[in-house]
Amino acid sequence: MASQEIETLAGALSRLPGLGPRSARRAVLWLIKRRETALPALIEALSALGERLSECSVCGNVDTSDPCSICADPRRDARQICVVEEVADLWALDRARLFTGRYHVLGGRLSALDGVAPEDLAIAPLLARVEAGVDEVVLAMNATLEGQTTAHYIAERLEGLPVRVTQLAHGLPVGGELDYLDEGTLAQALRARRPMV
Repeated sequence: MASQEIETLAGALSRLPGLGPRSARRAVLWLIKRRETALPALIEALSALGERLSECSVCGNVDTSDPCSICADPRRDARQICVVEEVADLWALDRARLFTGRYHVLGGRLSALDGVAPEDLAIAPLLARVEAGVDEVVLAMNATLEGQTTAHYIAERLEGLPVRVTQLAHGLPVGGELDYLDEGTLAQALRARRPMV
């Protein structure tokens, strides 16, 4: 058995996504073995982040500045907004470096079962941004029932505004083999088929 402090750290780490109790203990042991170099750097990084972390008042991203580095970047096209459910989705899309516009984080998705209504999401600020002058809104919701419900709701709210509303394509992943795909993915791929020439 380890000391209470070590168990407390392992317990805290085990609550992180992707880390269970055993992985958390391995991480703690790794930190202990490198306590002269890795532990102080980790403590300093966590402390600095905790002091400076804020939510962007424009898009809802999490950063150490407000507005966030994406919204403050003059090279970004402010007339294109990509709407995502969560900050993790924004980071995943931005990592690809294919979208040069700005983002909007809803903070979740509509879900009657979980009691998440439109007023619980950042839909009103999105509409205000669009009304201020946006050419295109890209709906990048997850390919779940709730994600698609959210996308349809937002598309309906944007009807009548002079904005082009698009949605991420769904279907076959690059390198995917047909016999390994579920029926929903195959059905969506067939519905979204397009001419080759």
